[in-house]
Amino acid sequence: MTGRRVARAELSTAQVTEILDLVGAARLADGVAPLSEPTLLHLRYDPLGAGRDFVLTDAGEIAGYAYLDAPAAPDSEVSGELVIHPGRRRQGHGRALVGELIAAAGGHTLRLWAHGDLPAAAALAAATGFGRFRALWQMRRPLREPLGQPVFPPGRTLRTFAPGRDEDEWLSLNGRAFAKHPEQGGWTRHDLELREREPWFDPAGFFIVDKDGAMAGFHWTKVHPADPPAPAVGEVYVIGVDPAEQGSGLGRALTLAGLHHLRDRGLAQVMLYVDEDNAPAIGMYGSMGFTRVRVDAMYRREPPHAG
Repeated sequence: MTGRRVARAELSTAQVTEILDLVGAARLADGVAPLSEPTLLHLRYDPLGAGRDFVLTDAGEIAGYAYLDAPAAPDSEVSGELVIHPGRRRQGHGRALVGELIAAAGGHTLRLWAHGDLPAAAALAAATGFGRFRALWQMRRPLREPLGQPVFPPGRTLRTFAPGRDEDEWLSLNGRAFAKHPEQGGWTRHDLELREREPWFDPAGFFIVDKDGAMAGFHWTKVHPADPPAPAVGEVYVIGVDPAEQGSGLGRALTLAGLHHLRDRGLAQVMLYVDEDNAPAIGMYGSMGFTRVRVDAMYRREPPHAG
């Protein structure tokens, strides 16, 4: 017999604390964080936001957690992710949570992230009718190796982000730069302000390029603090250029400017994420010494009536 129960929940402070502890245990066991940054921001700052939370309890304790985005439109796909406590796996809890997410998707195509694309996640996806359709590479390079100098196109000037002044213009540029990637391009003022509240946020590492008094590109860097035995690592967090700047060399110059900043902070290594099918970006990063070290996969399940 099992005391398993899955319920959609409005999370209490105590539940959030227990879920974050569960997330930490899974990260230690698997070597990879089980939830994405947006979900963690939701848990820490906005547990009553637009998304939906699902808690799986067993014998009165939280054994699993799942998050599901609210659909952006009646015909849009919905995304989610889940985590099971390492000590509660192989008991059917993963299937139970996935089944709840399928039902909650309400006929929408459902997409689930598998961070690290671990074998157990791939097996769960296959067993519940999901197919792998997207991959996100994590690439890294040492910062102690030689770095080229950034060369900006004529008429462009480099500065840093000014909190309280630059938010709206940056959001507009971000939307243009990532028009084909709504996960990033669809950021709102609220999304940006949540990150400005994070302890890692540092305007000195958020670079803006202006042309004729308007933003033309940006490179937002991030520093992940040391997590012994792992040292601190820098990240090319978000980099984007106005579509009119494509092919100008601005993206490469911005990348190098951020890498020099991270190296000057004493960091030994830098990471970034890039879609597996973004061949131009992978080629550029490869030419700058980045190599693939990990893959996150997204699995998708069409509703039964699709096709």
